Amino acid sequence: MIELKDVSYVRLGTRDLEGATLFATDYLGLEISERVKGAVYFKSDEKEHTLCYFEGDPKEQAAAFEIDRREDLDAAAAQLEKLGHAVRFGTPEEADARKVRAFIAFRDPSGNPIELVWRPAYSGKRYHGMRDAGITGFSHIGLCTTDAARDEAFWTTVCNARVSDRIGDAPLLRIDEVHHSIALFPSTTAGIQHVNHQVESGDDVMRSFRFLTERQVPMVFGPGRHPTSSAKFLYFRGPDGMVFEYSSGVRSIADELLYRERQLPFEPKGFCEWGAKPEIAEFRD
Repeated sequence: MIELKDVSYVRLGTRDLEGATLFATDYLGLEISERVKGAVYFKSDEKEHTLCYFEGDPKEQAAAFEIDRREDLDAAAAQLEKLGHAVRFGTPEEADARKVRAFIAFRDPSGNPIELVWRPAYSGKRYHGMRDAGITGFSHIGLCTTDAARDEAFWTTVCNARVSDRIGDAPLLRIDEVHHSIALFPSTTAGIQHVNHQVESGDDVMRSFRFLTERQVPMVFGPGRHPTSSAKFLYFRGPDGMVFEYSSGVRSIADELLYRERQLPFEPKGFCEWGAKPEIAEFRD
């Protein structure tokens, strides 16, 4: 089994690098950690970076997960190839560009680009956002799935993810005590469905709602509260149509033996207990 330790970063292609950089700093509230030719890296916590925008097709994306040991990459590659997934080992130059010592790249059953990384760089420099959004760290990703049951089986049997709850057929998957680090939402295509950052409080969620609304950033869901993770949330649309989420107060599952996964309906009340209705295609029938 492939032991995922943490969600590490996302890489997003964009045809407007300066516009994406402006959004990530002045609107989303991240900090630039490094600029290189054709790419900008952003901090949101103690990692060297958790988001990289690079010049390229917006369909060029990747979500990365940390593994524990170098030999785990070889074992993961062998297991994935045995299951029919083409695996590529990153070159030293590609690893440097990702701020990791080594990585492998493959696609999950829906075709989502996934990277498993060894020894991602952490920074002694404290994160300090370009605006006070209250961000405490990069938390989870939503992935599109063309077959939720098949992809749930991949993440829970090939990898070490466990189901926390389901909304309809959409599973919310944890790899540690946090309610979910991966969320799979039915779609007709592959891709990163949303990118989440945790903020300190519900007040931060509301402050960002006012701040972003005043600047005409499209709100697509919330403010609200998830009945699954208990988190207060806000979803909004960023560059190239990517959906970003702030949330606060996510549930922790400390005792695996006492927790039982729950089934919620795939309708607004399954996503929000405050009555907010999503304007996100993957959250609607």
